[in-house]
Amino acid sequence: MFAQAATAQTLNVPFGAGRHHAEARRTPASFSPDQPHQVVFYDANEEIYAQGEQASALYQVEFGAVRLYRLLADGRRQISAFHIAGEVFGFEADGQHHFFAEAVGHAGIRVFRQPASETNWRQTLDAALAALVRAQEHLLVIGRQNAAERVAAFLLDMMERQNSDREVQLAMSRTDIGDYLGLTIETVSRTFSKFKSRGLVRLANTRTVEVIDAGALRTMCD
Repeated sequence: MFAQAATAQTLNVPFGAGRHHAEARRTPASFSPDQPHQVVFYDANEEIYAQGEQASALYQVEFGAVRLYRLLADGRRQISAFHIAGEVFGFEADGQHHFFAEAVGHAGIRVFRQPASETNWRQTLDAALAALVRAQEHLLVIGRQNAAERVAAFLLDMMERQNSDREVQLAMSRTDIGDYLGLTIETVSRTFSKFKSRGLVRLANTRTVEVIDAGALRTMCD
């Protein structure tokens, strides 16, 4: 059920280790504290694993963000998921990865190479179910009729996953967001601008969005 991590820098970590990099915004919840793992550091856009590779590990984001994607037949990229600090990815049912995984920016990833055991199966199941729920919610988001609904749902989802009341940190680019929501970069940028002009958000910079009126965004998604 698991994939091979290839990178230049790795750090062996004892059982139950916490944060290992100054850039980490918060300490992720332990995935399997009784299971040995490494912390692997990736540069921006560096591949963590490729579509078609054997799955031989599970991964947890220590800091930074990860995107999972496929290349479509016409060359377009479809991003299926973003994973941020604390979240686990790499689950496969048939021992082979069906998506590419890349670091969005500089990222630290915990790599768990041993399969679930009697002592940590519950953590593995909980992490897999959480990933399934996020995948189902993403299907609901891209099934929405217009761009405003999709972007609003995306901002609310990221705000909740970052445990933030107002501010959302976007490690991903507008192009990434478009490939995730099934929108063009122009549509994503235009929608952010509309939200700003209506007083729903404040754009501190391209990577930081302050949600001023979360209620109005939620109303769009109802």
